[in-house]
Amino acid sequence: MGIIAWIVLGLVAGLLANMLIPGRRSQDLIVTCVIGILGALGGGWLATQLFHVHTLHGFFNLSTWLTAIVGAAILLLILHLFTTRRSTSRGRRTSRRTGWAHR
Repeated sequence: MGIIAWIVLGLVAGLLANMLIPGRRSQDLIVTCVIGILGALGGGWLATQLFHVHTLHGFFNLSTWLTAIVGAAILLLILHLFTTRRSTSRGRRTSRRTGWAHR
């Protein structure tokens, strides 16, 4: 597949993975699309390394799409875990500071 096909596949896979994962996300559309592209590339590479299956036979191959969507979903989950931990810890610090300011 060409680079344009990879980009289109990653964009669509990122958007589909974003719809599949529940919860609010703080990233914008561009970050979602970049994660989709990285997930498509990483998922294809990982499937080839682990299962010795060449999932990247063509743009319209179902295994290519499933691999790209799963790879993007995994990266989105990882990003979601890191961003929720950061925002939760920041929220706790802020509430403690405001609590002390009122006393």
